[in-house]
Parts: sequence; C-alpha cells; structure tokens
Amino acid sequence: MERYLKSTAIALTASLVLTAPAHAQTVGEVVQLDILDGGRTADGTYLGAVRLTLKEGWKTYWRAPGDAGIPPQFDWSGSQNVGNVSITWPAPQVFLQNGLQSIGYANQLVLPVEITPENPARPVRLRGDMDLGVCKDVCIPERLDFDHTLDADAARNPAIAAALAQRPYSAKEAHVSHASCHLTPTSDGIQIEARVTMPSAGGREVAVIEPGNPALWASQSETERQGDTLIATSEVINSSGGPFALDRSEIRITVLGANHSVDIQGCSAG
Repeated sequence: MERYLKSTAIALTASLVLTAPAHAQTVGEVVQLDILDGGRTADGTYLGAVRLTLKEGWKTYWRAPGDAGIPPQFDWSGSQNVGNVSITWPAPQVFLQNGLQSIGYANQLVLPVEITPENPARPVRLRGDMDLGVCKDVCIPERLDFDHTLDADAARNPAIAAALAQRPYSAKEAHVSHASCHLTPTSDGIQIEARVTMPSAGGREVAVIEPGNPALWASQSETERQGDTLIATSEVINSSGGPFALDRSEIRITVLGANHSVDIQGCSAG
C-alpha cells in the first residue's frame, strides 16, 4: 500500500500540460513526437508508429511503468476513419533510481500501431493526444498532440520493422509449459503468487504482473527462480478502495530478462 501511495504522489505532484497543432511536437526540448508511416498491410490495415525522441539521458515509460513511473495514455477521439487501434509494445528496460524501480525506454521509443479503418476506401487520419511521463533527475508529466493522415502507399519502414522485432516472445515462443496464479486475500486487496515454468530469459529476471483491469493497481513483484520455475509475488489493490474480483484469464505476466522478454496472457488456478 505504501508503494501505491508513493507512486500516486509522484504522478500527481507535477502538472505541466503543453499542446500545439503540429505533426512533430517538441516540449521543452526534452521530447519530440512524430507519426511514422508504414503503409498498408495485406489485410487492409494501416501500419504506423508513434515515435518519441528524447533528449540525451531522458527516459519515458512502458504501459506498466513501475513504482516511480507515469503510465502513457492515448486519446484517439479526434481521429477519422479509425475502427480499431492495436499497439505493439517493444520490450522495455528496467531502471533503478533512488531505491525505486521503473520500467521504460531511454532516448527513443518507436511504438508500432496497427489501425483497422472503418471504411477501407477512405483515408485514415490519426489525431489526438498522448499523456506520458519523461524523467531524468526529476519526472515530468507531459501531453503531446498529433495530427497526421497515414500514407497508404508508404514503403516498409525500417524503424517500425525494428520495433516490431523487439516485441517480447509469446509464451509458446519462449517454451512456457505452465503458468499458474495462486490468489490470497490481504488486508488491502489480493496477493498474486505466479508460478511460471519456462527456461531462463537470461540474467536477472523481473516479472511484471498486470491485473487486466485499469481500476486495479499491482505492486512491484518480488521475483525469484527455483530451477525451471519463476516465482513472482505481487499485491493487487483497487484504486477506489472497494472490494474486487480477479479474472485469471485477464492477468498478464511479462518476464524481462537479459536475453529476451516473454509475454504471458492468462494463468490457471494454482
């Protein structure tokens, strides 16, 4: 609970919101946002990417940013002819600073997005805002806007291809043979003990548990390995303080290792 309050306080103590009607936007010379074109796929979807270029030494955060991070959020509501947006997150890094662990990207992030148009015959315009945190010696929340009509005839983009190649392995690709989650009530919420049978991802492994519900918050996991089994323990708390239930099929476990990362969707009772 203490870590939850500390993370919330960090996210709320700073408030700096800057916007400008530009395709590429720079905030305080710290971060620049561009929309990249990747053309149209054989399935009729559009491939693009949000590229964040950060000043040297600055970093931004993954979707589950850890104790000291600010989770990124998108507002696509101003877009046109967008039926669905699917985001592929490249494997992030683990940072340790002032005794706190955060998870994200240093210097640059290329975040691939695949857009299914509502009408295949019409162009796709991405217009909206991205709320994110950028951090060096201090962490600052920012809001960047974007407005770009995707080019259906664009060639394959090497930066997007490289980012897609950096996605975590699936459970099948990483030879995960079993993943279970044992749930135990606590005074504040529910403790999850996840047991994942899989080969080592290399070096110090960090398991990140996401409860699958944006109203729920999961503490930093304590991760250890016992032979072929990786054990991660985390406490899940409802941000409103009320009672809640956990659906094991929605629990997401990401293992971050020195050699590769693994994305595990759902776990059985255990």
